[in-house]
Amino acid sequence: MKIGVIGLGLIGGSIFKNLEAQSKYEVVGVSRSVARENVFNEYSVLKSCEIVFVCTPMSVTLDILDKLEEYLDKTTIVTDVCSLKGFVSKKKYKYHFIPSHPMAGTENSGWSSSFPELFNGAKWVITPLDSQIEEEQDKLESVIKDLGASVVITTPEEHDKAAALISHIPMVVAQALCMNIKDNKLAQVLAASGFRDTTRLALSNTQMASDMINMNGENIKAGLKALQLCLENLLDKHYPERSEEIKDFRKSLY
Repeated sequence: MKIGVIGLGLIGGSIFKNLEAQSKYEVVGVSRSVARENVFNEYSVLKSCEIVFVCTPMSVTLDILDKLEEYLDKTTIVTDVCSLKGFVSKKKYKYHFIPSHPMAGTENSGWSSSFPELFNGAKWVITPLDSQIEEEQDKLESVIKDLGASVVITTPEEHDKAAALISHIPMVVAQALCMNIKDNKLAQVLAASGFRDTTRLALSNTQMASDMINMNGENIKAGLKALQLCLENLLDKHYPERSEEIKDFRKSLY
């Protein structure tokens, strides 16, 4: 199967490296910044691909999806990897578009930070738009499983609400925690592993972080209000009991 990958940053690069190592796939990449074998700067190389992964920043994804209509026919399967699904789910294309989002990543970005094992054990969300393309969805799911991930099916709306709670808000909180000690020199000197681990997401790609906040702001604000209530409840006299409850819940997640 021939696979195309547009954008070879952390996610796209990891997809490319993983599938390239599997003999059952032929992989071509489209990138303006990566120069290597089987990577080009023209969309025309994607014409014979069965599946195309669009792994670009959210702010340019819609333009690329439109552009691909010039090069792909109706049999091609196209998926994006954006961390929001609502905004890519409002238009039909002549090819088979199936929105998706791998729940995987690091605080690093770029081709040099990508690695084939990124998706091992990860969840990969699919938000189907058309119930009549079961065969195409099955084909995409097969590739996702070969990447090492397991598939979760939901709606774009539910995905974006959940993403705010488990991805976008943690990033915003990590950034806020850093800002909170900006003027406290002693706190900066004393900060150790706990603070370092809690604020890891403050190192997230700047463009990606900006897109998350600008495009999912309402869900983030709603989630922050709920988080504030949780914080207030934790600070009341029943904290020891809730602390044990939270420990048990955290253990059950992984």
